[in-house]
Amino acid sequence: MESTGGPYLNTAAVTSPVGIARLLQMTFGCTTFSLVAHQGGFSAAYGTFCMFVWTFCFAVTVFIITCEFTHLHSCLSISWGNFTAAFAMLATLMSVTAAVIYPLYFVQLGCYPIGCEVRDFRIAASVFAGLLFVTYAAEVFLTRAKPGQVTSYMATVSGLLKIVQAFVACIIFGALVNDSQYGKYVATQWCVAVYSFCFVVTVVVVAFSVTGKTALLWFPFERSVVVYTLGAVLLYVSAAVIWPVFCFDSKYGSPRRPGLCAKGKCPWDSQLVIAIFTYVNLLLYVVDLAYSQRIRFVSHL
Repeated sequence: MESTGGPYLNTAAVTSPVGIARLLQMTFGCTTFSLVAHQGGFSAAYGTFCMFVWTFCFAVTVFIITCEFTHLHSCLSISWGNFTAAFAMLATLMSVTAAVIYPLYFVQLGCYPIGCEVRDFRIAASVFAGLLFVTYAAEVFLTRAKPGQVTSYMATVSGLLKIVQAFVACIIFGALVNDSQYGKYVATQWCVAVYSFCFVVTVVVVAFSVTGKTALLWFPFERSVVVYTLGAVLLYVSAAVIWPVFCFDSKYGSPRRPGLCAKGKCPWDSQLVIAIFTYVNLLLYVVDLAYSQRIRFVSHL
């Protein structure tokens, strides 16, 4: 085998600030799901989601560290810089969600009825879950694009916002399927179409950036993304107007939460969540559009 002219192992992958952050991610992630699996326990969809987040993030982080330490990432037909930046942002969002959900549903101050040992394990798991979020957020901070720096698109503010937009859309979809009664009016069905279209296109943009295939397209990818972002802003403006009117106006819906509505199974609650995150995503797309005027795509980093 011919030598590549450099060291076989990349020690900077574990000694640089980003490398140290990833080692801490691996350590805290493993500790968190080990505490939960050993004694803390989890149940229902919320607990299963948290365990999935911690194990998924741990596995991908180990994969990233291994590839960078051994230079194996150079053999992969993807844009490595875009992939790691996108995953760091996604892991930050997922880990902060799990760090909020697990203590909210599983941690209590008293020992009854789960016992003091189980309670202590759950508190410890919650602490390490919070530390895990901090380390992923630190990686995003360390790898984000600096002013004037040539870097991967997913490391820019616009690229990172694409991940957040898709994540917020997933929250909207979760509320939609939770008895939101969106099929009651054609107008609310239009809103669902807006959420779906923007989510799909955003995921496609991320996929093309991560795979590094943007240069193979027959149309200017950079200009198309800016045009799409403008279109997404206009579409979300329509949803931000239509959804509250058809859900909370007294002519079509209910301005206040019905008194007899069961907690956790109330369509009004789901409609409120969708309305809030519609405005959140609208703001994200507006900020994305503003930042997209100041960047240039680099697909091969």
